[in-house]
Parts: sequence; structure tokens; C-alpha cells
Amino acid sequence: MSKNNRIQPRSVARLAAVQALYQMEVSGVGVDAVVREFSEHRFDRDVDGQQMAAADETFFAELAKGVVAKQGEVDQAIVKRLASGWRLERLDATARAVLRAGTFELIHRRDVPTEVVIDEYVEIAKSFFEGPEAGFINGALDAIARDART
Repeated sequence: MSKNNRIQPRSVARLAAVQALYQMEVSGVGVDAVVREFSEHRFDRDVDGQQMAAADETFFAELAKGVVAKQGEVDQAIVKRLASGWRLERLDATARAVLRAGTFELIHRRDVPTEVVIDEYVEIAKSFFEGPEAGFINGALDAIARDART
């Protein structure tokens, strides 16, 4: 994910945004409460004697809140690139969270290079899945990038 095996603050923010989106979906908790929980209890904390990498908390909040605010547009961009007959609800909740965060970035954060967005979210997918999901997410984000950025 980064140089020198040191996880960059934006990489941590992306992973946290995926976790937050998943948490919101399964628990029904709102975005403001989840962003607050991450800021107060998860970032820059010592977990089991290990210091967690610092996150770009502003970027994290922008991603989480942005996906929620633009979810209709984001979901439409994803659905357009799913195989015929597939519905977004059929995807695993974690895969949905990864795709939503990546799609939001591709559409609304043009300052971030396409390759960076795709590479980061594929790496996140690999941290959650051992099967074909990372390849699926790579293909979907690549197609969404072509739609959004050309």
C-alpha cells in the first residue's frame, strides 16, 4: 500500500471508511455517530500493545460522509457496471463498502489519481477476501473510472 512498509495516513483513512460504511450498514448507526466513534475510540490508539498507524481523519470523514450524501449516485455508477441481472444487494456487505468508497473517490475526488484509488481499494479488498473478490473489485472500479473520468 505504501513506501517503506509504513502505512500512509490516507490508506488508513480509506480502510477506516470501508469499516465505517460496513458498520453503518449492519448496525443502522448514522454517519455522524460512526465518524465520531472512529475519531474518539479508534484512531491513534494503542491496541493490544501495538500503536495504530495515524489516519488522515479529515479525509476519512470526507469519504464516509461523502458516500452517504452521494449514495444514490455512487450506487447507480456501481450498478451500471455489475453483470446483467446482478443487484447491488447481492454483493457481500464488505465488497459493497469497498466499491462505494472507491466509486465516491473516483467521481468526487479527481485530485486523487485513478491508479491510486484503484490500487488502494484492491489492497483493502485483499485484506478482507482471499477469493476472487479483489479481482472483481479491480475490474468494477476500472470500469467505473472509465465512466467517471473520461
